[in-house]
Amino acid sequence: MAYVDGYLLPVPKRNVAAYARMARVGAKVWMDHGALDYKECVLQDASTFCGMPFSKQLKLKKGETAVLAFVVFRSKKERDRVNAAVMKDPRIAASMGPGHKMPFDANRMVYSGFDVLVDGAPSAKRGRAKKG
Repeated sequence: MAYVDGYLLPVPKRNVAAYARMARVGAKVWMDHGALDYKECVLQDASTFCGMPFSKQLKLKKGETAVLAFVVFRSKKERDRVNAAVMKDPRIAASMGPGHKMPFDANRMVYSGFDVLVDGAPSAKRGRAKKG
C-alpha cells in the first residue's frame, strides 16, 4: 500500500490564483522527486449530508475558502526521502521559501501523514471491464 501526506488549509479567496501558481510549482517538484500523485483541491460545496464541513472545522473567515491537498508516495520511507529532496530543491525556495509571503495562513494549516487503508483506484492487474 501507499503513504499519503494530507493538508487542509484556509486560503483567502482573493489569493486562490496565487496559491494555484505556487501549487503548480509544488506539483512539478514533488512529482520530479518521486511522488506518485499530487492533488490540490479548492472547496466547491461546503454543504454536507453528515459530519462537519471543512469550512466549519477550519473556522473559515469571511472571504476565505478551504484547500484540500494530498501527495501520494510508495511508502513512508519514500515520503521522507522525497520531502527531503523537495526542501532542498531551488524551485521551492524560489516560489515559497523564506522572504515570500504565503498566500494562506500557515498557522491554521492542518497536516499529517497517513497509511493508505483502502485504495479504490483501478488496478492494472484487474484490467479494464469488458463492454456489453
